[in-house]
Amino acid sequence: MKIFISCDMEGITGVAIGKHCNPAEPEYQRFRRLMTRDVNAAIAGAAGAGASEFLVVDSHGPMTNILIEELDSRAELISGSNKHFCQMEGIDTGFDGAFFLGYHAREGGGDGVINHTLMGVAVTQLRLNGKEIGETGLNAPLAGHFGVPVVMISGDNVVAEEARELLGDVETAITKQAINRHTARLLSVQASQAAIADRAAAAVKRLQAGAFKPHTVDGPFTFEVDFKTTDSAHMACLFPTNKRIGSKTISITADDYPTAFKQLWGTLILGAKVMGGVL
Repeated sequence: MKIFISCDMEGITGVAIGKHCNPAEPEYQRFRRLMTRDVNAAIAGAAGAGASEFLVVDSHGPMTNILIEELDSRAELISGSNKHFCQMEGIDTGFDGAFFLGYHAREGGGDGVINHTLMGVAVTQLRLNGKEIGETGLNAPLAGHFGVPVVMISGDNVVAEEARELLGDVETAITKQAINRHTARLLSVQASQAAIADRAAAAVKRLQAGAFKPHTVDGPFTFEVDFKTTDSAHMACLFPTNKRIGSKTISITADDYPTAFKQLWGTLILGAKVMGGVL
C-alpha cells in the first residue's frame, strides 16, 4: 500500500505563532525538527497497519523544511518550491491514499491557528464553483482526480472540522486547540505525535477495508480569487484565461481539475509577486 503525504507546517505539533514557521526566525529550527518527527509518526503508524511505500511532499513556505537526515528511511521526499502541483506535487494514480499533515484552516473560516489560504500575503478568499475553500478543499479534489482518497489530516481542531465538513468521516489527529489566530492550547509533543501515529494506523486499516472514496467535484471548474490588493487582480489578467470580475477578484475556468489547479497556482504566484510593483 502506497501513501502520499502532503505536509504543511502551521498545524504541526507545538506551532502556535508565525515565527515558529518562518525560516528567518531562530525558533524555526526547532519546529522543522518537530515537523519531521510528525511525518515520522504518521509513517510509523501507517506502516504498522500495513502501508509499505511513502512519498512525502514538503508543502510549507520555501518547501525545504523537512530534515532528510532525520526522515524515516521508508519515505522519499519532494523538496523545493518550483512545483506545478504545489503542495500536491507527485500525486498520481499510483497511490492508495493521502495524508494531509500539519494543515491549517482557511482564512476567515474561524479562529484557526495561523489561518490563511495558500498564498496568505495576497489572498483573502478562494472559491471553487462558488464554495469557499482552503487548502484542504483545494488539494483533495486534485487527489480525487487521480482516484486517491484523503484519509487522514492533522492540525488544530478548526481544520479538523473543516476537513470533516468537506470529506466526511476522515481520520483527524488534533495536535492543538485553537484559541485564536496566534494562540493555541498545545498537546505535549509525545501526546500529539502518538495521536498522529494512531490516526494514521486507523486510516490505513479503514482504507484496506474500502471505507474511503476519492473526493471529487463536478466540472467545469471555476476558481474565484479575492486578492488583498487591486494590483494583484489587475496583473493576474496578463493570463488571457483569467477574467476580472471585481476590483480585487478574478475568475479562472477549465474543463479538467489539474488544468484549473495549475492556472490558479500560476495566477497566485503572479498575484503575490506584483504587490507593490513588478520592478
